[in-house]
Amino acid sequence: MQLDVSGKNIEVTDSLRGYLEEKMDRIQRHLGQDFQAHAVLSVEKHRQIAEVNLRVDGATLHADAEDEDMYAAIDAMADKIDRQARRYHEKAQDNQRS
Repeated sequence: MQLDVSGKNIEVTDSLRGYLEEKMDRIQRHLGQDFQAHAVLSVEKHRQIAEVNLRVDGATLHADAEDEDMYAAIDAMADKIDRQARRYHEKAQDNQRS
């Protein structure tokens, strides 16, 4: 997994980066292969926004979430991208079987 993290109006600290990597490791279980991920963490007044784009075998998965707390936004975004990765993996398995 290659994870690029950037920030808009926020400095991406080691603790934020580590927390995001921990959440992205969950997705590694579903996909079972290497993928590229680009995450953008941004702050706009009282809104904390977390976005991620995953590139897997030519497909692109995108999820974003916002909250008053950056860690809560990362949690919500990770849940969304986890569901998408699970659906993508199930579709790929169905296509291989038929």
